[in-house]
Amino acid sequence: MLKSKQLLQQFSKEYAKFTPANFKLKRALVVTKLSRYEFEQLRHPELSQDQLQQKLRDRGTDVEMVLYLHKVHKDFERRVVQSFQDVGCEVKLSSRSSLSKDVMSWADVIVPVGGDGTFLLSAGRASPLFALSQQKTPIVGFNSDPLRSEGRLMLPKHYSDNPADAVSRIKSGDFKWMHRSRVRTTMLGSNGKIPESTDLFRHTEVKMEQVTTAPEMLDQDMASKYKAKMKRILPYLALNEVFIGEHLSARVSHLQLVLDHQDVVNKTKCSGLCVSTGTGSTSWHTSINRITSRDVDDLLRSLPNSSSKDVMMLRQNAEEIAQRYNQGLLFAPDDPRLCYSIREQICVGVWPSPKTFKERDFVQTVFVKSHCIDANLVIDGSISYPFNDGAKVLLEVHPEDALLTIALD
Repeated sequence: MLKSKQLLQQFSKEYAKFTPANFKLKRALVVTKLSRYEFEQLRHPELSQDQLQQKLRDRGTDVEMVLYLHKVHKDFERRVVQSFQDVGCEVKLSSRSSLSKDVMSWADVIVPVGGDGTFLLSAGRASPLFALSQQKTPIVGFNSDPLRSEGRLMLPKHYSDNPADAVSRIKSGDFKWMHRSRVRTTMLGSNGKIPESTDLFRHTEVKMEQVTTAPEMLDQDMASKYKAKMKRILPYLALNEVFIGEHLSARVSHLQLVLDHQDVVNKTKCSGLCVSTGTGSTSWHTSINRITSRDVDDLLRSLPNSSSKDVMMLRQNAEEIAQRYNQGLLFAPDDPRLCYSIREQICVGVWPSPKTFKERDFVQTVFVKSHCIDANLVIDGSISYPFNDGAKVLLEVHPEDALLTIALD
């Protein structure tokens, strides 16, 4: 951990001269959220507006609410665009489907407007591996509907009331940089080939890997340890997490894990593996590992002295105990460690192997080999790769992959 932390600090020093005061804001790329109504329009391009609305009503959808939320988002989007234009910025808008390397490299700042999903999409495309560039383009997000969206990756919600204030502060350099660690995903194999990915949002194949990353030979030690010859880095970096598991959620996922390049091969049967960053620790990581006050109360009631005064007092504070535990699951966005979580690990008979294998722990690297039938490796809930029997991957954090974001209080 110390070495990785030192590398991250060294990397941050390289950008010390790139201070907020020296940041020149001239071109802003606003990445637009695909609203529910726009999504339905894409699904049914053959229908007129009236026909689409009738189809939604027949389905039982609250069309008025869908249209209202669409308007809320678009109105706020226009306010953000106007705020950047008012400080002399040239602004371009990009949708999910038009977010290309060229338009990303054009921008001085990338501005996702919507919720955390839009932010994650923008962050994935801001990867230097995807853009074929070491250019660090910062990201700052605006929550377009703070009443209905938590938007943990976005600016604080009060900037949704006054986006012009945030833009003015960014323009004047009155902000702080935040570096968020990301997961680099490297496929290991015999020929360096990787399957085509699928955009889970559009359910279409995304054919861009072959032109953005090249296969490399593994060094002798790695080749011997993991029984592979070649490696290939995927062009997408995970800001929140990488998930590996069977496509059919009811099917058991059979995986082998090697932690921190140790000599122990950990075998597990479970409902999937989630490898999270500090940024992602507020998301799926917490959902998998959190406990409720009911869990605390059930545990305390199972104690032999459950009726004692001390235990009864603890039971009265079950909600506070659960909240403190859940808060302890979080770790810093710039933490160079990863935290893996095994979902619903089978713990009977010979599983897991060895019995000392922890279902959650901090690591520097995770090697995973699949023994699944119809599994996927999913990056930030968006980009999916087949990951079936024999597939191998190495998950790790590299300081140079950190996402540069703009932070305001």
